[in-house]
Amino acid sequence: MAAPAIRYLCNECGQSTGRWLGRCPGCGSFGTLIEEAPAAAAASKVAMRPVLRLVDVQAEETDRIPTGVAELDRVLGGGLVPASLVLVGGEPGVGKSTLLLMALAAMSRDRRVLLVTGEESAAQVKLRAARLGGAERVEILAETDLDAICATLQTERPAVCVIDSVQTLYSADVGSAPGSVSQVREAAARLLRVGKESGVALFLVGHVTKDGAVAGPRVLEHLVDCVLQFEGDRYHAHRILRAAKNRFGSTNELGVFEMTAGGLVGVPDPSVIFGGAREEEIGSAVACALEGTRPLLLEIQALVAPTDLAMPRRVATGVDPKRLAMIVAVLSRHAGIGLGQADVFVNVAGGVRIDEPGADLGVALAIASAARSAVVPAGFAAFGEIGLTGRLRPAAQADRRLEECVKLRLTTVIAPAATKRRRGIEVRALDSLRQAIDAGLANTRAPEPAS
Repeated sequence: MAAPAIRYLCNECGQSTGRWLGRCPGCGSFGTLIEEAPAAAAASKVAMRPVLRLVDVQAEETDRIPTGVAELDRVLGGGLVPASLVLVGGEPGVGKSTLLLMALAAMSRDRRVLLVTGEESAAQVKLRAARLGGAERVEILAETDLDAICATLQTERPAVCVIDSVQTLYSADVGSAPGSVSQVREAAARLLRVGKESGVALFLVGHVTKDGAVAGPRVLEHLVDCVLQFEGDRYHAHRILRAAKNRFGSTNELGVFEMTAGGLVGVPDPSVIFGGAREEEIGSAVACALEGTRPLLLEIQALVAPTDLAMPRRVATGVDPKRLAMIVAVLSRHAGIGLGQADVFVNVAGGVRIDEPGADLGVALAIASAARSAVVPAGFAAFGEIGLTGRLRPAAQADRRLEECVKLRLTTVIAPAATKRRRGIEVRALDSLRQAIDAGLANTRAPEPAS
C-alpha cells in the first residue's frame, strides 16, 4: 500500500499544494505553507438526501440565551443563539478566559454549562473561579482529545460549552501536532457538527498571531457563526470587545469592560471615561464617533514636531494610518496648515481604535491645534467626514451623537452643514474643513507654561 502523499497547507487561507512554495498561490502570503501529512481516506457509502425548496423549510424562532454579561450580549446581538458557534480571539492575558468564565457562572444559574480546558488544569480554573465568585455550578472537563470532547458533548448535552482553547485540541485521525492547520480545521468542523446536532452553543477561544489576527487557517473564521475580537493593553484597565463577523446580528456593536480585582466589569457609559472630561491642552480635541448604535466621545491627541527627514513620519495609534495620511494631505492643501516638514503623531486616548469616517473632523481639529499651538476650548466636540476637496460630509446618525454630547453637558459641537440644530447645545454647522478649524480654534491661545 502506497504511503499517503505529503501536502503543504497555507496557514492563512488553507490552500493546499503538492510541493513547498515560498509564496501561497491562494492568498499570496509568503512563508505560510506548512507540511501536513493527510489522514488516509476511509471508503464509505453516502445515501442521497432529498432536496427541499426554501418554502418547504420549517424555520423555528428560538429565544436567545442571556449570558449575564450585558456588554457581551450587546456585541452578540442580544444574547447567545442556541446551537451557535462563537470564536473569541485576543492577545494572551487580555481576559478571554475570565470573560467567558464570568458568562458561564451567570448562565449556570438557569441551565447546564460546561467548561473544557486544555491549557489550564481544573485546579487553576477553580482558583480563578473563587476569585470571581458564583461559578460553583459550572462543570469542568480538563481534556484535549477531540474524540473524548465530542463524545462528552453528545452524551451530556449542556446548553452552553466553552472550549479553551481550540489550538490545544488533538485528533488521532489527523497526523499532525496540535495547533496545526489540519488539527484546528478538523476540530472546528467536528465541533460545529456536534454542536448543531446536539443543540449545544459553543464558545471557542482562539490564539492570535503577532498581527492580531486569529491564529490558524482562515477557514476557521468562515466555519463559525460569530467572530469576537477582545482587544486591550495590559497597561490599561479597559478592554474592548467587537464583532468581526456575526450571522445573527450587527458587526458594528462595541462592548467596553474594565479589568478589576474581581474580574471584568462592563462600562455602560464609556464616553465619560474616554472623552467626557478634557482639559484645555494643545493638540487635544474630542471626537464623537459611532460604534454600531453606541455613540462614543473620544479624546484625540496629536503632536506635530519639525523633522529633518526627507519623508516625514505619520504615526497613528487607534486610527487607520491611511486615513491619517489623507487627513494630513487635506489639511495641507485646503486648510492652509503646512505639514510637509513635520512629523505627525495621533493617538486615541484610552487604547480605543476608531474606524468610522465620522471621527475625521476630530482628528483634523487635534492636528490643527498642535500645528498652530492653539487649544480647543473645553466643552467642544466635533464629528464629520472629510472629503478630498476639503468639504465636510454628513455623518451617520447625527441626532444620536448630539444626544450623547448633551448628556455629557458639552456646550458646542462642530459638525457638517447638513446637521440639524438641537436644543441644549450650540451646533456650528459648517461647509468646509477650513471653516471648522477656524471655528474650533478661534479666540484661543496657548496656555501659560508652568513656572
